[in-house]
Amino acid sequence: MIWGWPIVGVMTLIVGLSMAEICSAYPTSGGLYFWSAKLCGNHWGPLASWLTGWFNIVGQWAVTASIDFSLAQLIQVIVLLSTGGKNNGGYEASKYVLIAMHGGILLLHGIINSLPISLLSFFGQLAAAWNVVGVFVLVILIPMVAKERASANFVFTFFNTDNDDGIRNDFYIFVLGLIMNQYTFTGYDASANMTEETKSADKNGPMGIISAIGISVIVGWCYLLGITFAVTDIQYLLSSENDAGGYAIAEVFYLAFKSRYGNGTGGIICLGVVAVAIFFCGMSSMTSNSRMAYAFSRDGAVPLSSVWHKVNEQEVPINAVWLSALVAFCMALTSLGSSVAFEAMVSIATSGLYIAYALPIFFRVTLARKSFVPGPFNLGHYGILVGWIAVLWVAIISVLFSLPVAFPITADTLNYSPVAVGGLLVLIIFSWMLSARHWFKGPIGNI
Repeated sequence: MIWGWPIVGVMTLIVGLSMAEICSAYPTSGGLYFWSAKLCGNHWGPLASWLTGWFNIVGQWAVTASIDFSLAQLIQVIVLLSTGGKNNGGYEASKYVLIAMHGGILLLHGIINSLPISLLSFFGQLAAAWNVVGVFVLVILIPMVAKERASANFVFTFFNTDNDDGIRNDFYIFVLGLIMNQYTFTGYDASANMTEETKSADKNGPMGIISAIGISVIVGWCYLLGITFAVTDIQYLLSSENDAGGYAIAEVFYLAFKSRYGNGTGGIICLGVVAVAIFFCGMSSMTSNSRMAYAFSRDGAVPLSSVWHKVNEQEVPINAVWLSALVAFCMALTSLGSSVAFEAMVSIATSGLYIAYALPIFFRVTLARKSFVPGPFNLGHYGILVGWIAVLWVAIISVLFSLPVAFPITADTLNYSPVAVGGLLVLIIFSWMLSARHWFKGPIGNI
């Protein structure tokens, strides 16, 4: 995890640079699917737009579902620890209570995203400040409070081969660590989707993409290092019998304060800081969702498009906001039937989204290699090289996200990510062949 973060961060920055260059040339709420249409021209544009748009919008819905569901899980752990912990009769929410909390969080995010742009902007600035300040507080506080600290040798060289997942190879463990890091580096396309509400969009849109990744690389690595120095007994942290019921990071925070002060209240407060950060993350994710759904509907690609592309008197795509909330809630309902089904659904959040990121970049370095007209932000002669590296990286992580994460492989341990993403691809292609190719012409010009 520690070495995977900067490696994935640099590669993600390369993907972001390619996206930023295209964003500067085409700053619209449609973002990725609009770029694909323009880069492929009149002949292939509609199909390219259809593919990119559906991978993007479904991936974004999956991101919102996974963020808000993880927040519901964290709140459940905070409640468990606040009521005594698992070993002292603390309250453990059922899967039905968990899905209800998930719905409540989505409801709050829908309400916030229904507010005027000026208020939403305020929440966005508050979120940025909370994330940066909160991370640095935790990075300093947790290792300082913990009575036992890990050695630098442990933090930078240890591989947990003594695990219950049957994985003993150091390199394979490292590769699986890349998956976690890559999942975290998503959603920076939000800057592209918000460009129609951004001043100097052809400059600030690209800078939003690049700065989101760059700041996350630095601040995120500081956070991982700070927390990992407070880790000692991995087996206990992962045990379902600990105070947090196996929620490892919550147990790290809780034990750090409990070992020094006799109770874990400080750790619970620190978890609250993380919970608020995740809340803001889900809020921003829904903002991006709604703008993408609005733009895609504006071009007639979504069923009942005339409903979803309406804006209210505050110029907010209100119906698209609540569509995003509803779809994210429905995606999480799969958790009631099977955690395996839910994980497969969530896998679209990264695999599907990165396919949507890579498609316009691929078209930029192939079909539009000579015809692309760059905007104010551009990579000059390096644009093609950076683009090919970005496409290659997405191809690599697509394979990584298909790898088994536990052995022996059974129905419960099989990685269903290829099934979920492949199934989505089949649906998109079939809908194109059977219907959309007759009527979808790509982004509709309004000038």
